[in-house]
Formats: sequence, C-alpha cells, structure tokens
Amino acid sequence: MTKICEYFQNVKETQFSIEILPPVKGESIQALYNKINPLMEFKPKFVDVTYHREEYVYKECNGGLLEKRVVRKRPGTVGICAAIMNKFQVETVPHIICGGFSKEETENALIDLNFLGINNVLALRGDAIKSETRFRPHPEGHHYALDLVDQIKDLNDGKYLDESLKGSSTDFCIGVAGYPEKHFEAPNMKSDLSFLKKKIDAGASYIVTQMFFDNKKFFEFVENCRAEGIDVPIIPGLKPLVNIKQLITLPSFFHIDIPEELHNEVMSCSNPEDVKKIGVQWCIHQSKELKKAKVPCLHYYSMGKSDPIEAIAKEVF
Repeated sequence: MTKICEYFQNVKETQFSIEILPPVKGESIQALYNKINPLMEFKPKFVDVTYHREEYVYKECNGGLLEKRVVRKRPGTVGICAAIMNKFQVETVPHIICGGFSKEETENALIDLNFLGINNVLALRGDAIKSETRFRPHPEGHHYALDLVDQIKDLNDGKYLDESLKGSSTDFCIGVAGYPEKHFEAPNMKSDLSFLKKKIDAGASYIVTQMFFDNKKFFEFVENCRAEGIDVPIIPGLKPLVNIKQLITLPSFFHIDIPEELHNEVMSCSNPEDVKKIGVQWCIHQSKELKKAKVPCLHYYSMGKSDPIEAIAKEVF
C-alpha cells in the first residue's frame, strides 16, 4: 500500500481526504460504510480514523463502596481501519495517541497495524477525558506526541522496547498535528512552532492542521513553518459549521476563532437549515481559495456526518 507522504511528491492537483469517527458502541460497521460510501465518488487518498480513549464511571456496589468501571463508547480504531481499507481499497490512517496507552501497549498496536499492512499513522498527544481537569498521560506511557514519534521511528529502525528482540523494521509514514491558531497550552506561537519542528526532525513526514475558518491564519502558519525550517507538506484541515451551537462549542473545545462575518451570517439565519447552508458555503469558499493556492490536500473533518462534506466536494473537486 502507498504511504501518505508519497502522494504529495511532485503533486500537481490538490487531493481530497476525510477524517471519520468510529461508530458508537452498538452501531454496526455497515452504518459506518453507509456514511463513507457517498464520499468515495471523490476518490479520497486516505481516510483518518480517530481514537477515543476509554473513560470510566464509579458505580455503587455492595456495602456502599464505589467500583470503578471502564466504559468503552466506541470500537477499536485498528480493526475499523482494516475493515475500511478492505472494503473500499483506500489508505487508512489510524490516530495513535499518548493518553490511555503505556509504551508497551503502543508498541503492540503498531505491531498489529504493521501485520495488517497499515503503514500510515497520525501521532497525537490526545485530549483530556471528561474526568480530568487537564491531560494526564498513562503512568507508563508518553507525555508528548514527540515521544510517540520517537517510538514509532525506533520501530522503523528495528528497535523494540525489549532490546533483546531482533524484530523486523516497520515502515510507518508518520503524520503530526499543527495549529494555525496555536495549541491552547503553548505560551506563544514561536514555542509551538519550535515543538512542531522537533516532531519533524524526529521523523514525521507531514502535518495536518487543526480546523480553522480564516484562511489567512493558515497561510500565515505555513509561512511561519517555512521560516522555522519545516519543509514537509502541510495539509489544511477543514470542517463546515452545521448548527448555531457550534458558534460556542467549536471555539470552546478546539480553541479556535469564528470570523465575525461568519458569526453574523449565522446569527441572522431564521432556521437550522439556513445555518447549515451558510456553513457549507463558507467551507466551499475556503476550499476553493486553498485549492487555488495549490495546497497538497484538503482534509475534511466529518464528525460522523457525510452529507455536508459531500455537498462541499461536489463544488470543489
């Protein structure tokens, strides 16, 4: 199968890709296929599959004691990637995260991916879960995405956690995240770019950005990356705003700005369908401008809904 970074060598046309969520617990794989299928018309070069950490709840048991129970709300990303790759003959990119994983569990997941012929991964720190006030790494895991990139690169070099093992080398193409509006925990953009450069120097081959609604911020981000010596492909991540609540939830959760013009247009809408139309049209305008600038790929965050992405793709690709 093809490595993602190979798609962008001497690229002449902007490619199309999507990110999907694993189905909720109890939902069949066919339901996921039904969401992906309409987007296959546009020949996505790859499909990202997110990973959702296990969360836990405390339930009262005999004697009034509290029992900690792990709740897995979504099926495993590795199996879903293999199923999608087999069904649609498309490259899949599983998210590999720090949170909830020990180093050994990470190595085992990477070995499973290698066995399945999945040689593209997106290395992320991951977010805090609801029970955490801030991100907490696994006691025997990684604190930062940089550490994760290092471990993946070690496997590519044939280095396993058990140094006595003489295992075969893997061949993962590693992607990492970039933040046009700065990661919310970084003290400033300069330091954020410095950490990003370290991930590239450690072995990452491309960058996918956090969603944004102002293309100027993306273009400035790319310019600043190049000035920092970051020369890998930078893929803009886009998401259409589809309901009025997202004027609050997206800035709150993702720490991004909503442009005043978009905010005013959405607030002037009289019904939910008009809000969705405004959001889709805004994303179409973003996409066309970015495509004109010859970005290597347009990456769309579907958030489990394919119809807005399908409407955008019909106008752009």
